[in-house]
Amino acid sequence: MRRLALIAALTAVLAPASATAATQRTTMAKVLPYFMCVTCDIPLANAQSPQAEKERAYIQQLINAGDTFAQIKTALIAQYGEHVLALPPASGFDIAVYAVPIAVVAALASLLVILLPRWRRRGPPGSADADPVLASADAVRLEAELARYDS
Repeated sequence: MRRLALIAALTAVLAPASATAATQRTTMAKVLPYFMCVTCDIPLANAQSPQAEKERAYIQQLINAGDTFAQIKTALIAQYGEHVLALPPASGFDIAVYAVPIAVVAALASLLVILLPRWRRRGPPGSADADPVLASADAVRLEAELARYDS
């Protein structure tokens, strides 16, 4: 009996939260960063062309109809093609947009792991390894310059 009352109480508490999540609608501010103006090739949020106005009006229609982000994305691709997406799809040659930066960061990290121990082994400047040995001709010239400076 107690278990049944506890389940009923939890259901009553959690039901409004799940209903709110299910009815949560998308907004224009959430949608615009993911799409481009098909004529201007700039983000739809920044575009000021008549085509951008048409695209924004179409998106607003879909939002007013209660479409989710996924449905809006599908409708825009059907209407304007893949060119409307701000991010390229992660397939084919377009995957380079995602893979190249990751590869560069990995290569730089590997280079740092290899070179850092070598840099640390050298020691600080002015250590015994950093003092060069002068050739006898250079030593004589240095002494002559210092003697001339002293006088």
